[in-house]
Amino acid sequence: MREGKTDTVGRKLNCEEKPKVAFICVHNSCRSQIAEALGKKLASDVFESYSAGTETKPQINQDAVRIMKQLYGIDMEQTQYSKLISDIPEPDIAISMGCNVGCPFIGRPFDDNWGLDDPTGQSDAVFEETIRKIEENVLDLKNKLSREEKR
Repeated sequence: MREGKTDTVGRKLNCEEKPKVAFICVHNSCRSQIAEALGKKLASDVFESYSAGTETKPQINQDAVRIMKQLYGIDMEQTQYSKLISDIPEPDIAISMGCNVGCPFIGRPFDDNWGLDDPTGQSDAVFEETIRKIEENVLDLKNKLSREEKR
């Protein structure tokens, strides 16, 4: 990012750093963890990916872990764990995964809400569809931020 450029919501970004994107849901155990993993795999050249919640779980959703290993070869348990919002750097962009389990309060407005239903307890097909939607959204965000960087 060049000095004076703004992000997708009009804030000034530091030209030496990639924007920090936080994927947020209540428990930080499923959708936000998937988004963090896919952000790191698919968009680390454009933005830094973090995930967090307003509460934590003892472990990442095991169906999400298993299916992400099958689809992408990513073992989320090797590099990720359930975190609170206070455990990650202040994000430039905060994205809610969806509020069907309750909307987390992060002390500021969200920049986007991906509106994804929580697949916990659902079939593998539902998980895979959610993962595909997250991948599409991560790639859309990468493309949007890449275009802004070139301005």
